[in-house]
Amino acid sequence: MTEEDDERRTVKVSKYLSKHLRHQPERIGLALDEGGWVEIGTLLAAAAAHGFRISRAELDRVVATNDKQRFAIDGTRIRASQGHSVDVDLGLPPATPPEYLYHGTVARSLDAIRETGLRPMTRHDVHLSADRETATRVGARRGRPVVLTVDAGAMHRDGHVFQVSANGVWLTRSVPPRYLRFREPR
Repeated sequence: MTEEDDERRTVKVSKYLSKHLRHQPERIGLALDEGGWVEIGTLLAAAAAHGFRISRAELDRVVATNDKQRFAIDGTRIRASQGHSVDVDLGLPPATPPEYLYHGTVARSLDAIRETGLRPMTRHDVHLSADRETATRVGARRGRPVVLTVDAGAMHRDGHVFQVSANGVWLTRSVPPRYLRFREPR
């Protein structure tokens, strides 16, 4: 297998894990516990039974090398770090955010965001980045990125709750428009 083939396989495994650990565990017969965890052996067996074999070495490589650290392993269990559309409680404690956080989006979403703010849509929480560069990468997945600045310090002082996932993604239920600063695309 070439390095390019190996990279493609790693991306494919990562997407498969995201789909089944964040959104559709039941599709391959998985039952996540209340914290989103599943036994690694159960995951690997379920994937194989549904025609997508993953070795433990591949799984470990995806978890270790994923640039966004999307997955966490705890002993014999694995879960997605955040981004679930299925009901889980990640057990993250409230955290004091930095004064400003960032959200990457695209220009076509700006009118709705100006009207209603940032909403979790199909996820449990709005995802925010600690730096503009990460938010730019997130927004670029859907087109030309626009980075919004979130006045997280003011939100926190006004009683909004923040959490931070194991991989550094900041989470909050919503961001009302008054806490957003818009920079128009150039």
